[in-house]
Amino acid sequence: MTQMQTRAGSAPGGLGLKVGDLVEVRSAEEILATLDDRGELENLPFMPEMLAFCGQRLTVHKVAHKVCDTISRSGFRRMTNAVHLTGARCDGSGHGGCQTACNLYWKEQWLRRVSPGDRLPDAFTAGLNGHRPTLPILEINARKPPGEDGEERYSCQATELLRAAPACLGFLAVDQYVQDVRSGNAGVLATVRTILVGLFNRAQSRSQKFLPRRFWFREGLRWRFLKGGVVGRTPTAHLDLRPGELVRVKSKEDILATLDENLLNRGMGFDEEMSRFCGQTFRVRNRVERCLDEKTGRMLTMKSPCIVLDGVLCGGVYNVNCPREFVPFWREIWLERVTDDRG
Repeated sequence: MTQMQTRAGSAPGGLGLKVGDLVEVRSAEEILATLDDRGELENLPFMPEMLAFCGQRLTVHKVAHKVCDTISRSGFRRMTNAVHLTGARCDGSGHGGCQTACNLYWKEQWLRRVSPGDRLPDAFTAGLNGHRPTLPILEINARKPPGEDGEERYSCQATELLRAAPACLGFLAVDQYVQDVRSGNAGVLATVRTILVGLFNRAQSRSQKFLPRRFWFREGLRWRFLKGGVVGRTPTAHLDLRPGELVRVKSKEDILATLDENLLNRGMGFDEEMSRFCGQTFRVRNRVERCLDEKTGRMLTMKSPCIVLDGVLCGGVYNVNCPREFVPFWREIWLERVTDDRG
């Protein structure tokens, strides 16, 4: 066992952080001392994009005690001693320009608790100053062996989440809801709501399995009752939207008319969380053309660019208060331009 692995194996316990706590990201040297030879702590990679936050003081945005499994679709899984920090998202610079903008996971061992009045250390230098020798280690670990076709593949926190959170978390695990409230991730009313939605969805699923169709409530659909019906190739639209433009999310009915039975439009999904934004107006933040496939680590180039809307995140409202806060991708056919009357 290497010195680095020994340190990682004896990492201290968590800080017991809650939403709103102020923390300082440790120096690159301190963080690297916690990593094994794969650049990971407890199977969670520390990525090149995270180095820019070293030395910064940020607040805890969410406590990442559970994660949704978007790789094998097993449901939710437990994560330990990890948080999301306000404003700390991956910019993809170390992973081929991926535009998914994932919320970064920070092990509490990579942070120190501070108070607002605490003075920065005299020797502190932000970012990468003095730490250039560490970059090759992280850059090498950000790649996987090429595929059989020689295509470059990447490793990131999203691709390795099943290893970082190996234990499944069942819907009936009451402690997760207690922790949601105690950590500040969600209030009591929001937690009660997400439990009731979850119970409803479980009842709907069981009715489809065990009851004749005539006894199904609303066709056995999950809460929000989304159902696509397009047979064959789904429709598309090209608005050539640009950052800063004002758009309105179309009605739920209009969007459902563009989806197949799996709630997909040209392979892009629309879900209950996204339906919450129907009818609302937002500004275009970005056009997305490149994103990593979490299952394979391959870089996907979209034939039809998707749109990211400013301030729109998955809130986990109908999914047990999931703290991951994905940035949803929107097909242009789900949006419509709005005249900007400013000035």
